[in-house]
Amino acid sequence: MDEFIEEQGADDPATRTIKLEKAFMVAKILHSSETELCSPKESMQLQAGDYVILATRYGKDIGRILGPVHEFNMRLDEGAGQPSLHEVVRMATEEDLRRYEESRAKEEEAFTLCKQKILQHNLDMKLVSAHYIFDEAKILFFFTADARVDFRELVKDLVTVFKMRIELRQIGVRDESRVMGGIGVCGRHYCCHGITDKLKPVSIKMAKVQNLSLNSMKISGPCGRLLCCLSYEFETYSEEKKKLPGEGCKIAYDDSVFKITEINILSRTVKLLSDDGRLLEIPTSRIYYDQKTGRWQIKDIAGP
Repeated sequence: MDEFIEEQGADDPATRTIKLEKAFMVAKILHSSETELCSPKESMQLQAGDYVILATRYGKDIGRILGPVHEFNMRLDEGAGQPSLHEVVRMATEEDLRRYEESRAKEEEAFTLCKQKILQHNLDMKLVSAHYIFDEAKILFFFTADARVDFRELVKDLVTVFKMRIELRQIGVRDESRVMGGIGVCGRHYCCHGITDKLKPVSIKMAKVQNLSLNSMKISGPCGRLLCCLSYEFETYSEEKKKLPGEGCKIAYDDSVFKITEINILSRTVKLLSDDGRLLEIPTSRIYYDQKTGRWQIKDIAGP
């Protein structure tokens, strides 16, 4: 695409930075809470908070503009191609917003009926939501399941009832949390629903680097997966720890050998334990790498 400039190298080798030739808009789909990069027409003067009709992968839908974007990071495992742009069909009108609210009431009825049909067919699946596509005679049903589900007979039943196109889409448990929303252990809205734009991979390494408890009950969200917020400060912790020796490293000081037992990035302190049982806590500024000896050293405290 001509709209994208050559990518730049990113600090994280697993990502790449995409620079945009001109600012595009990021819009949040109201139903799914997904965010999409969109391309407004030249005549449109969009601002954060404006409601628009977008052409999404499922069909036309209503979204809210979050603001402009000039560059963003993209994970290499998302594919080698350029990110997809979604067309802004038009500005949403008061009539569009009214129809959207009416559709939400109809979606509740469709959701209840579909759950009943799932029970009748004895299908091992959990219905997450129902959604009427904008300007189309089509209903989307999102569900989660541990394995593939043969829902062909279910679709036939639903078509008979609703007299319109029916699509069933299997999603993951993290996507379910993003669609449903809720309150996390921090007392705020789920990050995936109200803050983050994409469901980024989260690993146990992120918790280890930040010296967090590895108790799964404490670092997992309601979806059962690792908390999205573990990735927020991971890069900062990683960069700061590169400047310091790792835990377990031994340093000779004051006629003893000390082993680093803990590094606290926030307080910028390091705890060390000597062979004779002495505990030492010093600021990170006192630890440096001696190029001549090829060893980590501790600076002596300057006298008065």
